[in-house]
Amino acid sequence: MENLEKATFGAGCFWGVEATFRQLPGVRSTQVGYTGGEVQNPSYEQVCTDRTGHAEAVEITFDPRTTSYGELLEVFWDNHNPTTLNRQGPDTGTQYRSAIFFHSAEQEAKAKASRDQAQKRFSRPIVTQIVPASEFWRAEEYHQQYLEKRGLAHCHL
Repeated sequence: MENLEKATFGAGCFWGVEATFRQLPGVRSTQVGYTGGEVQNPSYEQVCTDRTGHAEAVEITFDPRTTSYGELLEVFWDNHNPTTLNRQGPDTGTQYRSAIFFHSAEQEAKAKASRDQAQKRFSRPIVTQIVPASEFWRAEEYHQQYLEKRGLAHCHL
């Protein structure tokens, strides 16, 4: 029996974030969705209003014997700008915030330590939220593996 773990990250548009994590060895599955907000089972249209409090996020199921949580954190820091508040590239709003949603005290400690290490690489302060994982609402099916289904490598030109 496999002892798989979950990791949840918000780093802007979830399409590109999911595509990045799906390429890692040890990642068994990913799903995009919404977390950290106040509305039950929100739709994409609701989240896009920037009034639900949700972040676009990716929930990753991974095998820690192959890829560690620390390695996932490195990919997280390397693939978005954690110094821009509620913004990634042209996307603005709280739904695009940088966030780590931890699933255990161990993940919380590792996330905070990795943030402190990552700060050395950035001239501006990291604004990433590190908060407990809450209800994860799976996004509509057309968002799942969105870039992969369309043969695209990234979201923005």
